[in-house]
Amino acid sequence: MAEPPCSAGGAVYRSRDPVRNLRLRVRIQRLTSAGPLLPQAPPPLASPRGPELLGLAERAVRGARRPPEEEQEEAEVGWQEKLFSQFEVDLYQNESACQTPLDRQYHAEILKLEKAGGRKNCRIFTYTDHDRFTNLEEHCQKVTDSDHEVPSYLAERMANVRRRRQDRRPVEASSLKSKIITWEPSEEFIKNNHVINTPVQTMYIMGDLGPYGKLGHRDYEHVLCTIKVDGNGVITVKPDFTGTKEPYRIELDGEKREVWKYTIENASVQVQPEEEEREQRVFRDLYGRHKEYLSGLVGSEFEMTLPGTLRLFVNGEIVSAQGYEYDNLYVHFFLELPDQWSSPALQQLSGVTQTCATKAVGWDNVAHFCYPFTLEMFFTQGDEAEDSLPQWPVLYFEVLSLDFWQRYRVEGYGSLVLPASPGLHALTIPTWRPVELGTVAELRRFFIGGSPELEDITYVRTPSTFKGSRLSRLGFRTETTGSVTFRLYCLQQSKAFLETSALRQRMQSVLDRLGGFSQQCSVYSVLEAFQRARRRMQEARQSLPQDLISTSAPAGHHPQEP
Repeated sequence: MAEPPCSAGGAVYRSRDPVRNLRLRVRIQRLTSAGPLLPQAPPPLASPRGPELLGLAERAVRGARRPPEEEQEEAEVGWQEKLFSQFEVDLYQNESACQTPLDRQYHAEILKLEKAGGRKNCRIFTYTDHDRFTNLEEHCQKVTDSDHEVPSYLAERMANVRRRRQDRRPVEASSLKSKIITWEPSEEFIKNNHVINTPVQTMYIMGDLGPYGKLGHRDYEHVLCTIKVDGNGVITVKPDFTGTKEPYRIELDGEKREVWKYTIENASVQVQPEEEEREQRVFRDLYGRHKEYLSGLVGSEFEMTLPGTLRLFVNGEIVSAQGYEYDNLYVHFFLELPDQWSSPALQQLSGVTQTCATKAVGWDNVAHFCYPFTLEMFFTQGDEAEDSLPQWPVLYFEVLSLDFWQRYRVEGYGSLVLPASPGLHALTIPTWRPVELGTVAELRRFFIGGSPELEDITYVRTPSTFKGSRLSRLGFRTETTGSVTFRLYCLQQSKAFLETSALRQRMQSVLDRLGGFSQQCSVYSVLEAFQRARRRMQEARQSLPQDLISTSAPAGHHPQEP
């Protein structure tokens, strides 16, 4: 058995019509022998028995000529329509060779065909989805085009997984609805659920290309076309319909090397315009009802923000804290809402994590909190402050540690400005703590847990209560400690994202001004990075030899010779 030529590519179609309406027309024709011409025998010599020998030669030539149905054949095949081959007719005529119910069904159909005058097809026949040939083809598919391919372990395991329609028992299907986890899966259950089991039905259109008088041998069976249809209406035809292309060619092996050509056409009945329009109306009505059904599932309880209001929803997580001096860490945090920001009455704006022991990861001691929290707030733009620059909410936090006697120490303070853009943000914030000079302060911190603390944690940044023009921190001594890692999922909701009126433009300007605060921070970070790069360049220049620097100096600066 041979596959179609490698140059014959397949095609994928999608149809909403029932697959039973699919019909294909296949036409096969013998061209000629591709081998060298055989030498012709010389004519018989003149003799008294010449006329008798000539008559015998003419009868032999007439007997050697093939009938027209042996040279070409055309058949129209429907989806899963069974056309028997000569081999199947010879096999299933004997009732003793029928072992399965399908074999006995074929035996009865062949007997009916014999009573009706025999089968109409000669060389073209089919294998349906239930035939033994289809199962063997699916099991023996190759991964590469090599003739010496050795199946890998994965290929052998996947060969047992059938992607065709599975006859599952209803008891097993009902148990899947109630059981999320199957603790003792059977072998058949593992095979059926190893991959996404898309129901696929397969059909093969075959050709018996054997020599005249020797039909029914498996060695001369060739696959002309393979059709696969899944449950989503996707139809795969390999090779594709001929259409305006040249016919496909099959060259047989052997001494004669005969060449056959065949064409594949779509013979399905075309739908009438009236039926197509009626079908479109049915689909529009179906999609409309489905849309109403989905709207009913959503309901009318979906909350919408007021006009001119921005809703910010943050699903946050305190991932870890690393680089601190002592063990048994926990984090206390709270959110400060600037002017024009508000939150629901039941919204908690502060929280405390669990106490977590540290674990050595590389050179640092890391405490993995994985503490989730949720924040919801609203921003409303007022007319009186339309020209001012709004502030973005700030999350303040402090890291503390517990000793054996349940006394706490301050390990560090930090702050985090909530991101101005929606999406996922992973941020690592460094912290610091106030210190006192002298050994006594460190001994007190180690033994009895006393350490300097901030009365107002907003002193980490500019406090909201500060109304002056300058904030002096002269004499305030601090020490850099570790860092805390946050993971924030930010969502923004506003009618301005949907509306196209002047309100959208107004709200867009508000959002731009809201982002201006974060843009200022980004500008400061860029300037700091530039200063660091400049210092590194100066240090690298100082480390260069003086003669190299002097040779690269401008020529105008060279001293003049006396």
